[in-house]
Amino acid sequence: MQQLTNSEEQLMEHLWKLEKAFMKDLLEAYPEPKPKTTTVATLLKRMIDKDFVAYSEYGNSREYYPLVLKTAYFSKHVNGLIKNFFNDSASQFASFFTTETNLSEKELEELKNIVDRAIQNKKR
Repeated sequence: MQQLTNSEEQLMEHLWKLEKAFMKDLLEAYPEPKPKTTTVATLLKRMIDKDFVAYSEYGNSREYYPLVLKTAYFSKHVNGLIKNFFNDSASQFASFFTTETNLSEKELEELKNIVDRAIQNKKR
């Protein structure tokens, strides 16, 4: 799976949220100042070439939809981050994440519960 640029990722976020969208829908999803139609069209073309997006044609209109699930994209992203920056060690990543972010005690407890549930599921 290829990497998306920041602009492509932003557009992909809108498409994941909308699930299917025409150009006008995508433009409406952006905050002000909105990008030009030609900019979004160029991004869509690149994303189609990267096999992230496809479309259905209805007359002169195209309805775009994602080919890649958000969870699959970000899972690959996070796994690459762990491999490249944390020596392929999830525990190093977890240590960095919990010490270098300003997580509250409640958020840390929630993370602990998530890990505990995952451990229980692995034992089954």
